[in-house]
Amino acid sequence: MCVDKFHAIFCSNSPSFTWYGTDLNDYGNLFGGTLLKWLDEIAYIRVSLDFPGRHFVTIGLDNVEFRHPISEGQILRFRCTKIRLGNTSVTYNVKVYGARYEVESEAVLFENNISFVCVDENGQKMAIQKPE
Repeated sequence: MCVDKFHAIFCSNSPSFTWYGTDLNDYGNLFGGTLLKWLDEIAYIRVSLDFPGRHFVTIGLDNVEFRHPISEGQILRFRCTKIRLGNTSVTYNVKVYGARYEVESEAVLFENNISFVCVDENGQKMAIQKPE
């Protein structure tokens, strides 16, 4: 599946990305904003699959700190896990692994929590689950 400037491979809830020169800074590392965009997209896909028929918007990320550079040619694997479910919002933990030479590498290059709120057709907050 080719999307814009990167390729995404979805398998067992761990999509992988590789990218091209326009996503790199002058040191040859991935722009942090590009990584955050992908994190948002991956988590949005996960919340949409977890709650079909509901609409969500991103409401926030935890404190963002880049501790490891992600160099040109690195293949990234994303693992997205639901960690909190509230009445109107849900939070996922997203870990980004480097998978250049070992597909199942456990080296975490970046990690963050991202929260979404469920909204109605007018953009107003609403309950995620129908009352039973």
